[in-house]
Amino acid sequence: MTRSITSSSLTATDGQEFDIVATYHRLLSEDPDLTMPVAAIESLVELLSHSHASTISETLDLLATSTAHLKSRVPNPISLSAGTDLFQRYLISALQRPGGGYSGAGTAGDFKSIRQHLISNGRLFVSRAKASREKIAGFGRHFVRDGNTVLTNGGSRVVGALLKRAAEDSKGSVRFRVIYVHSGPAQTEGESVVRDLRSKGVPVAVIPESAVAYSMGTVNMVIVGAEGVVENGGVISRLGTYQMGILAKAAGKPFYVVAESHKFVRLYPLSQYDLPIEQCVIQFSTEGGEDEGALNVNGKRDNGETARQDKTPKVTGQEKEDYFDDEKGSGTVKANGAEDAVDFTPPDLISALITESGVLTPSAVSEELIKIWF
Repeated sequence: MTRSITSSSLTATDGQEFDIVATYHRLLSEDPDLTMPVAAIESLVELLSHSHASTISETLDLLATSTAHLKSRVPNPISLSAGTDLFQRYLISALQRPGGGYSGAGTAGDFKSIRQHLISNGRLFVSRAKASREKIAGFGRHFVRDGNTVLTNGGSRVVGALLKRAAEDSKGSVRFRVIYVHSGPAQTEGESVVRDLRSKGVPVAVIPESAVAYSMGTVNMVIVGAEGVVENGGVISRLGTYQMGILAKAAGKPFYVVAESHKFVRLYPLSQYDLPIEQCVIQFSTEGGEDEGALNVNGKRDNGETARQDKTPKVTGQEKEDYFDDEKGSGTVKANGAEDAVDFTPPDLISALITESGVLTPSAVSEELIKIWF
């Protein structure tokens, strides 16, 4: 097998080079409804079908190496990491089941059939992940009742699916409204959600982020999506979700999060500054135009120098570094700016999480993670 640790490509069985990063971006561009974790998982399934690894150990090592490289080339790999890590765990579990492959992988083992077994299980995982959105919409539509006004933000596909299902179930007589929080000119993914809802007869109002508090008194609930659901039941989502949660709590309005189980990630952030990604949201400058530089979550400037009078909490911990391991020589990605940034909404602000497994309280997330992983 020809493989480079510092490259995203390998020589496939047909002699062509397989580039997992290019495959990932191709899948996302071909299907606008595809989420990042599912696109990453599909890329790994294609990797398996192109690989000519001759042992289970080589195959699992190839998956781990390619996953780490893909993570290193995406600015915000949180949701991607949740999906790919869960997928690898799923394949290992499939091999460990009776007849799964390990028992027949000795000298007389037919590795070709084992690889086909891995590919078929991988495709099954992808199909289940894609179907989870509709299952969530089926659970969540009951939360939207006649006369309700729903506040939402971002371009979450699963939130859009839930609201569209609620509109379809009204049988031509839509009796709820939606207030959509627009994050600025850079946000385009939410426009399709607004357009689709209006086409189904749902009255939609679009407001800026500065009007969230003003509109909170008119809404009955807040429904948001998530890029990752962490171990303590909190969520990592688009920048601005945290402040919506604070305002909803203060106004006594329920705050619901809809997320697929392949976005459940083994992280335990303690604050906004404890996320395993680089973000440059706050940037200072002087009247003379002198740029003081952007502060990332580690309290450092883009050039690596520590900020003067910096009181930003420092992020430490080998576990976080290991989880999002960036391969040496694989290249770096620019830190997230405000338009691509995310924040952490703690579990005490969340009323419930709606998943394809049902409706969960934030405290039940850790138990659900145990079920998924072990």
